[in-house]
Amino acid sequence: MSRLRRPFLYERFLFVTVKLLPWRTRLDEEDFARLANSLSRMRQKHGFLLTAWVFLPDHWHAIIHPPYPLTISTVFKAVKKSSTIGVNVRRREVGGLWQERFFDRALRTVREYHEKVEYIHLNPVRRGLVKRPEDWKWSSMPEFAGVSGEEQERHCGLRIDRVPLPLDVHARI
Repeated sequence: MSRLRRPFLYERFLFVTVKLLPWRTRLDEEDFARLANSLSRMRQKHGFLLTAWVFLPDHWHAIIHPPYPLTISTVFKAVKKSSTIGVNVRRREVGGLWQERFFDRALRTVREYHEKVEYIHLNPVRRGLVKRPEDWKWSSMPEFAGVSGEEQERHCGLRIDRVPLPLDVHARI
């Protein structure tokens, strides 16, 4: 496998996908809670923004904005390590949980940002897990639908950072 170098990306909104290792047991509700806890703790520790997210049994997506000089690689090394420990302790297992690499894409315009938010929130519907995006507990969709951040945090342990974006969908972000 080639070792592509990841550019140092920060101060950008990044759409990220993290996949479970193919031989690991799919994630369940308790694993999602551990992942939410890890993401929340690493967010407090490192200070990155989380503006949309969804957890699914075999992968998860998020839109993250790491501040300078924090890089997306540093963020995901910390989140993956913390969540792997949490899930392994709960399951009484050892070894890696996530694929070593992760997919990231720098979002360039307001339109692209909104398209990725919609993609994230529709993922549980496309996977046949729920009929409506707001019915999936492990997503930022309830907050986008009007649930308060406090209520969402009580419900699943995570809340989003609300950020003002330009109204012009063609504006660069």
